[in-house]
Amino acid sequence: MDPIPCVLKNIKLTIALATDHGRHLTITPADTTEEQAHSVFMDAFIQNNRLDHVSQVMGYHPDYLRNFLTTQNYLLREDGPLPYDYRHYIAIIAAARHHCTYLVKLHEQDFLLHNGNPEWLKGIQHAPRKIQDLYEINKILAHRPWLITKEHLVKLLKSSEPWSLSELMHAIILLTHFHSLCSFVYGCGISAELDIDGFTYSRSGSSGSDSDSNSDTNSETGETTINHVLQLLQDDASVGLEALMEKMRKLNENNSEETSPEELLKRFQSVEHQSAEIAVPSTKKSPPKSEILRYVIDEEYTYTDFVTQDKVSEVPTFRACDYSWDDHGFPLANRLYTDIGNLLDDKYSMAANLTYYTMGDNREVDTTSFRRAIWNYIHCMYGIRHDDYDYSEVNQLLERNLKAYIKTLTCYPERLQKKDYDGVMREFKHSEKVHVNLMLMEARQQAELLYALRALNRYMT
Repeated sequence: MDPIPCVLKNIKLTIALATDHGRHLTITPADTTEEQAHSVFMDAFIQNNRLDHVSQVMGYHPDYLRNFLTTQNYLLREDGPLPYDYRHYIAIIAAARHHCTYLVKLHEQDFLLHNGNPEWLKGIQHAPRKIQDLYEINKILAHRPWLITKEHLVKLLKSSEPWSLSELMHAIILLTHFHSLCSFVYGCGISAELDIDGFTYSRSGSSGSDSDSNSDTNSETGETTINHVLQLLQDDASVGLEALMEKMRKLNENNSEETSPEELLKRFQSVEHQSAEIAVPSTKKSPPKSEILRYVIDEEYTYTDFVTQDKVSEVPTFRACDYSWDDHGFPLANRLYTDIGNLLDDKYSMAANLTYYTMGDNREVDTTSFRRAIWNYIHCMYGIRHDDYDYSEVNQLLERNLKAYIKTLTCYPERLQKKDYDGVMREFKHSEKVHVNLMLMEARQQAELLYALRALNRYMT
C-alpha cells in the first residue's frame, strides 16, 4: 500500500479531532478526489513531511497553492545566501511581531530540525548579534514600512558583523513573507496541528496559548475563535451581493471615461483619510505569553495610519509610477537573490488575477474591479498610490465593514474579533473568502517589499 495516502488519511483524522464539538473545518480534505488539489497536497507533504492546515485551506485554490509552496520552499530549503537555521529563526521573529503562536511554534520545530542552537530559542537576546541587528527593520516592516530608509540598511551592511547584499535581500523577503502569512493565518482561523510541540488541545475550548488567534475565549472578550470564524464563514444569510455586482457592471461599462490627474489625486486622498477614520479592535485583554514575547522588542510599536503620521511631509506618498514592482523591485530582487523575483511575481500575479468568474452562487461574473479595489486599498493604507487608478472605485465596491475587516487583518491581524466577520462577505463562498485573504496577504507583502527594495536601491545608487 502506498504510504503517503495512508499518512494523508491520518492527517484528516487528526484535523477532525482538532475541531470543537464535532464541527469540522471547512477545508479541502487531505484525501480529496479532486486530482489537482490531491497532487499539490502530495507535493506539500513531500516538501514539509506534513500536510499543514495552511496548505489545506489554500487547497481551495491549487494553482495558487503550488506557487506558494514553490516560493516558500525556495526561501526555506533550497540553496540561498542564508544558513538554514537563520532562515527559520527569522521566520520566528517575524511571526512573533503579530503574536502568531501557530507560525512561531512551527518554525521553532524546524529551527531545531536544522541543527539550530536551542539557546537562541530562549529569546532574541540569545541570538547572534547579526540577527539582533536585523530586528529594527523587522519591527518597521511589520508595522510602518514607509519609515524604512537606506540608513537602516547601512547599519546592517556596515556593522561589526555585516550582512552581505544577498543575505539582506534573503532576510527582507523572509520577514515580509511571514508578516503577511500571519494575516492569512488569523484571517482563516487556522489552528495548530496537534503534533506541533507545545500545542495543547482541550475540548472545553482552552488552547495552549491565550494569545493564539484560535484560542476559544469567553464571548465577552470579543476575541476571534475558530468556532466563530467557521460559523461566520459558512453563513450565507446576508444581502448585498446583487448590488455589488451591479456596481461592478456599471464600472466596467464606464471605464472609458477620463479623469484628470488632479481629480484622481483628490480621490486617493479621500480614501486615505477615510481609512484613517475606520476604527479597529483595541488590544486583546489577555496579553501574549512569555513564549512569544521573548522574541519581541518594543511590543507597543504598531501600525499607525500613514496619513496621520508625524512629520508627514518627510515621508511623502509612495508613487508606484516612480518605483514599481515590475520595473524596479522585480529586477533588483532577482539580481541579489537568483530567481526569487520570478517566484514572487508569479505568486502576486496568481493571487491578483485568480478568478473562476463566480461570486456566491452567480456565474459568469467579471470580478476584476473588485479584486483590484482590494489590492489598491491595501497599498493605500501603506501610503502607496497607483497614479492610473481611480480610487473612487474603492468606495463604490468596498463597504465600510469590509474596509474595517481589511484594515484589521492587514495592519493588526492579532486583534481580529468576532464582530469583524459579522456581515462581511456573508454571501461569498468559503473558497472566495479564502481568495480575499490570499489577496490581502500578497498585497501586504508587496507593499512592505516595495519600501525595502526602494531603500536598498537608494543605497546601491
